[in-house]
Amino acid sequence: MPKPKKKCDEALEKWFESALERVKKATGARTQVQLAEVLNVRQSSISDAKRRCSIPAEWFLKLYRSHGLNPDWLADGAEPVYLNASMAKVSADQILRETPAPYGKPHSRGRVVPVSSTGGKDAGSDTWEALPIEELSIPESFYRDSLLVVRQDNRSMEPLILRSAFVGIDTKQRQHPDGDLCAVHFPHQGLLIRRVYFRDDQFVLRAENKEHEDIRVPADQMDARTVGRVIWVLQNFAPL
Repeated sequence: MPKPKKKCDEALEKWFESALERVKKATGARTQVQLAEVLNVRQSSISDAKRRCSIPAEWFLKLYRSHGLNPDWLADGAEPVYLNASMAKVSADQILRETPAPYGKPHSRGRVVPVSSTGGKDAGSDTWEALPIEELSIPESFYRDSLLVVRQDNRSMEPLILRSAFVGIDTKQRQHPDGDLCAVHFPHQGLLIRRVYFRDDQFVLRAENKEHEDIRVPADQMDARTVGRVIWVLQNFAPL
């Protein structure tokens, strides 16, 4: 009888899966067929590598020559992603946002972003313009090109969003699904974070704090007032 195939140990298997995921993210290869084409090898070679939980060193060399990728990043997640960025098929920032941390290592990569006042640059203006007042280090996965970060300066959304919380807003997301949190601008009030509902041809902006009344905005004015949708909040909860 043939001997049963020996399985990789758990640690080696997790290393292999992490390394292979980095290869896929950087090359855009989603299937075994696509990966074989990128590496210019037979599909059976991919299967053999999976069975052994081992990536041949020559594959890393091929990926450096074809995509400019750093073999150390492919193997262990050690940055930089590229040794020759001019050959990149996918930006390093995008890869790092989407790629999980190397096995056994915390994902400590961060990015410093400006934080703006909700009041904006000109309180009386019909349009809201950011006025940076400080900086904040956020996880790389929290960042996107369309990100705006503001510091909540009132208690209108408590207890959901506390005063002084950092609020991440995607300025490209300007839809208004019922109940979603949106950032909406009003002259002399600044940027308000509210839950938004569409009722009877108008939008109702609702605070979590019941001391703040609903604000009603005609449907044809809402797009001009909308800055974006809330995608994350960073805050320290007060002790019970």
